[in-house]
Order: sequence, then C-alpha cells, then structure tokens
Amino acid sequence: MRILVVNPNTTASMTALIGECARASVGPGVTVDAVDPGAGPVSLESHYDEAIAVPHLLRVLKDRDGYDGFVIACFGDPGLHAAREIVAGPVVGIAEAAMRTAGYLCRRFSVVTTLSRVVPHTWSIARDYGVADLVGGIHACEVPVVELETDPVAYARILDVCRRALVSDRSEAIVLGCAGMADLCARLSVDLGVPVIDGVAAATAEVEKLVRLGLSTSRLGEYAAPPVKEIMA
Repeated sequence: MRILVVNPNTTASMTALIGECARASVGPGVTVDAVDPGAGPVSLESHYDEAIAVPHLLRVLKDRDGYDGFVIACFGDPGLHAAREIVAGPVVGIAEAAMRTAGYLCRRFSVVTTLSRVVPHTWSIARDYGVADLVGGIHACEVPVVELETDPVAYARILDVCRRALVSDRSEAIVLGCAGMADLCARLSVDLGVPVIDGVAAATAEVEKLVRLGLSTSRLGEYAAPPVKEIMA
C-alpha cells in the first residue's frame, strides 16, 4: 500500500516533520511519501492563503499515480472536496480525521490551534463535519505556523493553552489544530494526562484503514468526476 501525504504549504522542514509523524502511524507494508507543491505560501493562515495554495495542491494530486490513498495535511482541509472528485483513492483531511477520532475517545474535546484568526474557520468546518456539539472550545496559542519549529517558548505556550482549555471547556481531550504541531502529540499527552490527537497521524491511519477495507470515495452524486470542460489559461 502507498499513501501520499501532501503538505499544502511550501515549508520543506514542516513537510519532513509531517512525513515522519505520518509514517509512525501506519502498519507494516505501508509506504508513506510526504510532499509539498513547491509553489504557494510558506504557511496557510488565512482564506487568501488557502485560495492560493489549493490549485498547487490539486496539481500535485492529479500528477501522482500509483498511490492507494491521500492525506491533505493542513488543519483547514483546503481543497478536500475537489480532491475527492479527481483522485481514485480515498482522500482524508487532518481536521476531519482528528475531530472524528477524538469523538471515539471522549464526549467533549478542545481544539488548540495557532492564530485567533483561524478560529472561526475551524468552528465552520466542525459544523460541516457534524462534530461541533463535541467541541468544547477552540483556542489559539498565537504562535504563527512557521514559528512552531523556531520559537523556543512555543511548546510552553501550547501546553499552557491546552491546560486552560481543559479547565474552561470542561473537556476531556485535546485536538491539535495544525499539522506543524504533529510532533508534540505524545509529549503533550504525557504532560496533560489526557488523549491528545494529531490529525496527521489520525488521517494517515484512517486512509490505511479505508484502503484495507477496500473502500474509496463514492462516485454517485457530489463526488462524481467533474464535468469535462474547456478551461481558459
């Protein structure tokens, strides 16, 4: 089995981190490749960033043959619905996977993300996925995506926000709201004493499961192949 994990931003160090975390989540006989488009924003922190990134993301997916399933490794799940229309295997976004996984483990969870400006969008996708009733709150640590690897106090800030979220939301688990936080999952779980869910691992494991079950995207209705039409350059 081969799974392709696509980081929609162009920060190579984050792509490498995502690849390591994704590979750690799968079983024997599964090959995981992590790539980024090589064009587009260095991070996705706005609707504008997503709009720029999605065409490059879709190009990467269309140009990759030989993969059984795909992961979109950005917590906004950019381009997810379009991706499901154009590739043969299942496509899973890390936000949907993380929040659905958390629902197996508790009745109420908190999401800890990067910047305050992405909080409304995160609420929106939680409602779209039908899991908003399980979300106690969505909290920003105010660490930009590209500084998660370089800010020496980033972990302490994230840990503090997680602790306060568990208390204020009366929640029982934490969902990490950024692919750049993937490597913090195990450490945070130990420090907090609750399940901490990383969407990269959750989505990659979900794709593996779907492929092993012989399941893929339905072609009846919304996710049918898009109509062939002329596209002006």
